[in-house]
Amino acid sequence: MRKRKSPTTIGTRMKRAAITIPRRSSVVSRRDGLRARSRWLASLAILAILCSHAFSQDKKRKGDDHTRSVHGVVLGPNEKPVSGAVVQLKNTKTLEIRSFITQDNGNYYFHELSTDVDYELRADYKGAASPTKSLSSFDSRKEAILDLKLKSK
Repeated sequence: MRKRKSPTTIGTRMKRAAITIPRRSSVVSRRDGLRARSRWLASLAILAILCSHAFSQDKKRKGDDHTRSVHGVVLGPNEKPVSGAVVQLKNTKTLEIRSFITQDNGNYYFHELSTDVDYELRADYKGAASPTKSLSSFDSRKEAILDLKLKSK
């Protein structure tokens, strides 16, 4: 008589055959796992960069304690506002000069000036000039108002 194989052995073989996965697909699934992890890490890095940028902007706003502005009106010899006059702001530390052309109402303004630096202001218009005015680092005003009056040369 023939020997019969036990039913558990046959069943095990069938189960193995049913769940056998080719090696190639396991490599692909590993790659997909690595890609998913790298995407997750990249997303996390971008989020960290955005958060740090937001916090640095907040610090910058808090740092506004070290800035100030100056504005005023340029008046002609007849005491009327002058449109189109050139106002020059000179940083006495770096000798940098910033310019502003007055608006229709003679107004000028300069923002984000350092509180640790002295500035000199003057205005020019068609051969007329104003005397130089100073904005000292000891002036504690956050918003200084300096009107400039033109005098004929």
